Amino acid sequence: MTFPRPARLVFALVAAAVLLPAPSRADEGMWMPQQMPELAGRLRALGFEGDPKAFADLTGFPMGAIVSLGGCSASFVSPEGLIVTNHHCIQAALQFNSRPDRNLMVDGFLAASRAEELPSGPGSRVFVTVAVEDVTAAVTGDIPAGTTGRAYYDLIERRQKALTAEREKQDGYRCTVASFFEGLRYFAITQLEIRDVRLVYAPAAGIGNFGGETDNWQWPRHTGDFSFLRAYVSKDGKPAAYSADNVPYRPKHWLKVSGRGASPGEVIFVAGYPGRTARFNTFESVRETVEFSLPRTIRRNVEQIGLLEKVGSGDPETALRVSTRIRGLNNTLTKTRGVHEAMVRGGVLGQKEDSEKSLLAWIAADPARQAKYGRVIAEIGALNAERVRTRERNLLLGEFTGGAAALGAAETLHRLAVERAKPDAERDPFYQQRNWPRTRESLDRLQRSLDRKADRAMMVYNLAAIARLPAGARIEVLDRMIGLSAGQPESDALVKISAWVEREVAGSKLYDRDFRLGLFEKTPAELTGTGDTLLVLAAALAPLQEEIRNAGKDLGGRLARITPVYAEAVLAQAGGLVSPDANSTLRVTYGTVKGVESRDGLMYLPQTTLRGVAAKATGTGEFNAPAAQLAAIKALRGGKATPYADSRLGDVPVNFLSTVDTTGGNSGSATLNARGELVGLLFDGTYDTVASDFFYDKVRTRSIHCDTRYMLWVMAEVDRAGNLLREMTIVP
Repeated sequence: MTFPRPARLVFALVAAAVLLPAPSRADEGMWMPQQMPELAGRLRALGFEGDPKAFADLTGFPMGAIVSLGGCSASFVSPEGLIVTNHHCIQAALQFNSRPDRNLMVDGFLAASRAEELPSGPGSRVFVTVAVEDVTAAVTGDIPAGTTGRAYYDLIERRQKALTAEREKQDGYRCTVASFFEGLRYFAITQLEIRDVRLVYAPAAGIGNFGGETDNWQWPRHTGDFSFLRAYVSKDGKPAAYSADNVPYRPKHWLKVSGRGASPGEVIFVAGYPGRTARFNTFESVRETVEFSLPRTIRRNVEQIGLLEKVGSGDPETALRVSTRIRGLNNTLTKTRGVHEAMVRGGVLGQKEDSEKSLLAWIAADPARQAKYGRVIAEIGALNAERVRTRERNLLLGEFTGGAAALGAAETLHRLAVERAKPDAERDPFYQQRNWPRTRESLDRLQRSLDRKADRAMMVYNLAAIARLPAGARIEVLDRMIGLSAGQPESDALVKISAWVEREVAGSKLYDRDFRLGLFEKTPAELTGTGDTLLVLAAALAPLQEEIRNAGKDLGGRLARITPVYAEAVLAQAGGLVSPDANSTLRVTYGTVKGVESRDGLMYLPQTTLRGVAAKATGTGEFNAPAAQLAAIKALRGGKATPYADSRLGDVPVNFLSTVDTTGGNSGSATLNARGELVGLLFDGTYDTVASDFFYDKVRTRSIHCDTRYMLWVMAEVDRAGNLLREMTIVP
């Protein structure tokens, strides 16, 4: 099939012919590329003299160089498929290739030649977006007015599946039909899916993760959060599984790397794949997040981090297997604490409430608006209240099966076996045949993080919480299997839980890679017929999980009927161009390099330098800068010349702040100057920024970037990565 060129999109009002004058919203917005031409006025006001239409062409420059890694963002920086992204985005690849005696997660890695590049591991992907199509009419058109609940959910899902299947007829492409503006619009995003991804270069953790959790979400920063991968394809240029015969992918476009980096006041753009924001959520939904979800996440993450650290203590192999998970939990913990503090103490929750009051007043001021939108917020609230009644039980069950890696694998295998018996079009989207290779790869990739001790600990931890559920919210199948009951003394419950978990984990062969992968095509009866304890447990839990999924689909269908009406009201009140919530699709955001005033009145400059690295370096822990780096800094202080120093600063810049609007998933995003040159990599946000997922803070929102000058200096002076420097186009 021939992929269509992206059409110009009109977003302000449903079926609007023109856009009303847009309100001033600072640098807020994670914009679809096709929206960028409409922002010409705002960009000119910032001093941008280029043509924003360039961002609307996904197959042209620079957007053709921007890729997704399926959770992080990245970009091509050479005609030979070389990709730059964040150091923290390739931890799984480092872990996959690490051993206790060869810990790449600590020591880093550099391939001196193509032959030395390492497979990133099963499931590694590079996605290149090639087309975005408005398919709203095909998804939601001609649905009878009375259709709601499960019937509405299933109809929308069937239509999405059909659109996806049509666009995936051409081998090597992946399509997602994504919802925008709470279901008001749907777009089909088609991507080239590259399956052979190799590890090329990652600096040592003392550079790539300098500051660790102490500096996470903080400013000032001095972190070299960058790494390189390479995309490979078959000799005929098509995506293919890993093979020694594959050749580097040749992208149509790649970014030149700026040797000047970014300067204060400069207009910059960030292109990437932001994960999720919730700015279109109602106030009540956000309040529930603040009062329930965030405190719960904080408490449980603290407990799990302590538990996994204890499990890994004194056992290097286990410590290596749980290290990536601990780092992820720590990152989430820091962000969640920041969001909660900003929401409560920083007044963001109050700002969200005021915003909704303004919307309600706008609706009430006009009888026609009152008739159309007057009840929608209350109706959304009533439906969310239904979910609240069973949320803790449902959350704990999901955390129990997902918290222990081998039990999660058992659940996946059982669900796959059940779904495989259905026609492909009737399967759950995740278990359709198009996803089987990914599922198999995930079961394979699991081996590097699979650990019996960690699984035992997590199962006991989650079951102890399940044992505390009150009568009426019990998970009866677990009560019967373990011998639990409501009101049972915790000490008695823990004894039973510990003994039962020991038997379950000890009796499972799912920790063996060959056994696990050999089950991929088995039927449910064949799975339980193995007698494997965790497979039997997964089958026993399946009916309740199916019941929960069905209830969720019914509720989701009822919500999907009314949330577009709410979004339409928000857009109509705004009276101008508005960006949709992030949903892991390609976006562009803009802003300037700028410092910030913290809530305690401190004024922060927008750049840090190598002087800060040397000052922070302790030689241990999170601030263990490599000896080679400290020697290179000393040589620079001694007068050694480098093209990457900033004459104004008298030093090599390390990180910088900007006003661009970003979120999780943007990690690794290309930071571009007005000429489309790479001046940095986005890798974090400040502590005051994290609540912007819910409500944009136009005063304190700041993103943190790694300056290209620091990247180039580390590559030249510390790791001697001359082969990569020669491969890239570096512009002064």
